[in-house]
Amino acid sequence: MTTTAEQLSATTLLRFATAGSVDDGKSTLVGRLLHDSKSVLTDQLEAVEQASLNRGQEAPDLALLTDGLRAEREQGITIDVAYRYFATTRRRFILADTPGHVQYTRNMVTGASTAELAVVLVDARNGVVEQTRRHAAVAALLRVPHVVLAVNKMDLVDYAEPVFAAIAEEFTAYAASLGVPEITAIPISALAGDNVVEPSAHMDWYGGPTVLEHLETVPVSHDLTACHARFPVQYVIRPQSAEHPDYRGYAGQIAAGVFRVGESVSVLPSGRTTTITGIDALGRRVDIAWAPQSVTLRLADDIDISRGDLIAPAVDAPPVTQDVGATVCHVADQPLSVGQRVLLKHTTRTVKAIVKDIPSRLTLDDLSQHPAPGQLVANDIGRVVVRTAEPLALDAYEDSRRTGSFLLIDPADGTTLSAGMAGAAFAGAAEAVVAADDDAEWDF
Repeated sequence: MTTTAEQLSATTLLRFATAGSVDDGKSTLVGRLLHDSKSVLTDQLEAVEQASLNRGQEAPDLALLTDGLRAEREQGITIDVAYRYFATTRRRFILADTPGHVQYTRNMVTGASTAELAVVLVDARNGVVEQTRRHAAVAALLRVPHVVLAVNKMDLVDYAEPVFAAIAEEFTAYAASLGVPEITAIPISALAGDNVVEPSAHMDWYGGPTVLEHLETVPVSHDLTACHARFPVQYVIRPQSAEHPDYRGYAGQIAAGVFRVGESVSVLPSGRTTTITGIDALGRRVDIAWAPQSVTLRLADDIDISRGDLIAPAVDAPPVTQDVGATVCHVADQPLSVGQRVLLKHTTRTVKAIVKDIPSRLTLDDLSQHPAPGQLVANDIGRVVVRTAEPLALDAYEDSRRTGSFLLIDPADGTTLSAGMAGAAFAGAAEAVVAADDDAEWDF
């Protein structure tokens, strides 16, 4: 007989994030999902009921299931990204409940960076607002393949179909213009439970899935083996012991793709070519390894390889460049300015860099590009060109979310300044060619 543990191990995993403006009901929706799918422990529910009574509320405030910080509970808002893990008989879930305030948009970047689906909430009374557009833009920039528009608080607009239809049409047109490949609109009331886990008796005009049903059935793919093979080196192993006098291995986690013994590979950024002679995984030798396994590669030639180098198939190596054109979400309180010195962290490699240009800043209202803003401030989304002190092997973010992303860091205190995505800003967008100036004007 199949046990529950065996059933869950056989189900797929979906990572998804929630986002929306302040008071749109994100935490209430998450709490309703957890409560109605019976993913809340008895003592957790009792604690929420007691906290709700202490605040003078007769019914349990399900938002308290996710707003775990004291400041969040006192203010009734979400500040940090709250991760929750739950499961049904059909699928396992990792949920990132992200904040709605503009000043915490940076946290949405964190929550959505690994998500396969984003749930964007809209208050049915307010419709699509600037923060809704911001969240749609972030989801598009991060190449989240599935977006759900949850039109919440339908109970406060008498479950009117025209209200839902107008919001769905406006959001769908906006998100589609950003290149979001799939958009599903669902009318809900998180407080009352309409169309969250159970179908609503108040909206017989809606024939689509509930939120949970869609989460359980949306197709997701975790097949990183189909991507370009990439292996960022984390550590060079040289025991130089009596047992292993000549052992030299390169340890790390395979970011994407498959590596095989006997395969010809290039070591970047040097461009040297060699052959994989052995793969060690969990203390034993294997002939093949794939993402996201952590392994040690052994190579035929003694090449100068160190932490931060990238090993890739010789026939499918990424380009090497010192001029990085990218879209960034600026997350720091201090501005990012042209000429600013930064550190660029890409996979396991960190190099010195200078912000060479900020060609444009994205205007969310109409998706126009404000040219030459000079700097980006907190929560701005803009195009940048960064010149690095050393060459980088960088994929386009559209091709690989793992090896096409990077961070810009303040070298003075290690603060993260911006999250960057190399290549074109949105899916299908044309990428302008950046002409590199003479290296003489740079200090490196």
